[in-house]
Amino acid sequence: MKGLLPNPASMLAAGFLPLLACSAAGQASCKLADIGTATVSGIRDGRTLLLADGRELRLAAIEVTDSSRDALQQLAGGHGVRLEQLGGTADRYGRVVAFVYTENTEQSVQQAMVAQGQARVSARIGNKACAEMLFAAEKAARRARRGLWADPNFAPLRPENVTRIGAARGQFALVEGKVLSVRESGATIYLNFGRRWTKDFTVTILKRHRREFAAAGIDPKQLEGRPVRVRGWIEQRNGPVIEADAPEQIELVE
Repeated sequence: MKGLLPNPASMLAAGFLPLLACSAAGQASCKLADIGTATVSGIRDGRTLLLADGRELRLAAIEVTDSSRDALQQLAGGHGVRLEQLGGTADRYGRVVAFVYTENTEQSVQQAMVAQGQARVSARIGNKACAEMLFAAEKAARRARRGLWADPNFAPLRPENVTRIGAARGQFALVEGKVLSVRESGATIYLNFGRRWTKDFTVTILKRHRREFAAAGIDPKQLEGRPVRVRGWIEQRNGPVIEADAPEQIELVE
């Protein structure tokens, strides 16, 4: 599922680096805790910065491809940056996890990469306003077929194509289709996208998360018959599954 992305330098020259379409009020509402400044000394991969003080930093809230590294180099390589914290201070590898802003800009590096089509929004954001901004950028990039969205390998998968989804096991993917039925069993809610519950694509939500989903406007029990877009990591149980533990993983499709 890896594709080649357009060269960010050529996109800059052609003027194809759109700012995220959002209001100034929306920008302010995504403000996170300021955790200082740093200088980028290198780029390890498409979402990992090496800082001059010896730390490594992982860009929060996005998923990237092998081809995203060039875009990150164009946006942040050698720059002084401002860091805003989202969630915990570090991941399990000891990397700082943050939103990153280069000098004199109100748009995060994450927003710019998503708007260019050089990254996708991840499964868990942890901040509603920031999630909405990133989703707006991703939607615009997808509709314009920028970056990775020009590659059909990155198009949202169809739930009826079980073989295709199964081939993406262990990978981050988007799946888009209609929820055929909603069932509960034990501590789990099942969103079924086919009639063969043990073979077709399914989204699982633990019942203890239902209130959190409902508060975000995604009540699992009300999704039957609704077209949705789900993002997350593909697992294989009886059939292919995405486990949704954050409401931003499920979008109602217009």
